[in-house]
Amino acid sequence: MNKHQPLAYRMRPRTIDEIIGQEHLLSNGKLLQRMIYTRKLTSMILYGPPGTGKTSIASAIAGSTDTPFKMMNAVEHNKKDMEIAVEEAKISNQLIVIMDEVHRLDKTKQDFLLPHLEKGLIILIGATTANPYHSINPAIRSRCQIFELESLSTDNIVKMLYQTLQDKERGLGNYSVDLKEDAAYHFATASGGDLRTALGALELAVLSTPEADEQTIIIDLPVSEECIQKKSFQHDKDGDAHYDVLSAFQKSIRGSDVNAALHYLARLVEAGDLVSIGRRLVVTAYEDIGLASPQAGPRALAAVEAAERLGFPEARIPLADIVVELCLSPKSNSAYTAFDKAREAMLQRGTPSIPIHLKDAHYKGANALGRGNTYQYPHNDPRGWVPQQYLPDSIKHDQYYTPKETSKFERSLADIYNNMKR
Repeated sequence: MNKHQPLAYRMRPRTIDEIIGQEHLLSNGKLLQRMIYTRKLTSMILYGPPGTGKTSIASAIAGSTDTPFKMMNAVEHNKKDMEIAVEEAKISNQLIVIMDEVHRLDKTKQDFLLPHLEKGLIILIGATTANPYHSINPAIRSRCQIFELESLSTDNIVKMLYQTLQDKERGLGNYSVDLKEDAAYHFATASGGDLRTALGALELAVLSTPEADEQTIIIDLPVSEECIQKKSFQHDKDGDAHYDVLSAFQKSIRGSDVNAALHYLARLVEAGDLVSIGRRLVVTAYEDIGLASPQAGPRALAAVEAAERLGFPEARIPLADIVVELCLSPKSNSAYTAFDKAREAMLQRGTPSIPIHLKDAHYKGANALGRGNTYQYPHNDPRGWVPQQYLPDSIKHDQYYTPKETSKFERSLADIYNNMKR
């Protein structure tokens, strides 16, 4: 083993049994585990956050079979390289191709690979941080099993750190190291679930300590904090995780959970994505609070505009204010769900003729056509409204709006609406 290679590279699992975590895929009875142990592999895509072992698992899967395999990268390797791989597959009857960054396969490469995947000559094991349902051509995706890897737990990473310190062949077992428990857990938590980052920090901590004969290297919390100075923040503004955070952010506000909403706001602020924060706050104010508190929309917009004018870090102040307010506001979706019902009915049943008394009467000859002749002007009625037909004849009994009573304002709207129906 080349000791000049990074520790994370040296410690990659060589077999399935060496893989840490991913029990939802590799425990007894799970599909991936069954495929591996029966050696009946089909093309697959492994996706998940950085440092979860996608490429390592792909290598371990391939190494657990009798089928030859080849490591490739969708960016670095061109069509000619893939043609060579296919020729190798023809010689051996089948070849496993481990394709890193598989979401970056361009159309030419995809078109070339497709017939060989179809025949089973090539078994593709793709690895990617991007959600394949968003980023991979459906023609490739439909020929692959999709397996999502999860971020490693803190305990998983701590376990691997201590194993590394015992491994004399590939790890740091030739050093005398005393890794304190709180330091190990700091490596694990500050790495954000990225084992590669945690191992890199451990290696730095060990190798940066001055050598001394028969001296134990002590790695305590201050040393671990120095070697992994900033949490590895797993948030790519163009990636799948970004939309998961935005989704959780809005759902936490909708669910009135202030603490969760502030947590996700902090992640979005750390990512510096003010545009997405602002858009999600405004849509939440109208979609989830709506008529229960009509001022929520304008107040959210004002807070977003203030944040945009201030910029970070001060922008966090109006954003935090409005997030707390939106969380604790009453919620109602009665208005836009009423619209959705009206639109759905229109798409299903068409656009029947408008009642003649509602048609435009502002042109010469309209009166002779009967346009607007029987229209009753609501402002001439002391009530301010007139019980006349507004919907077309075929749908005149339709009702789309169902008022809620989540706040004083919407209760008053419900009273008005119900009185008009009498």
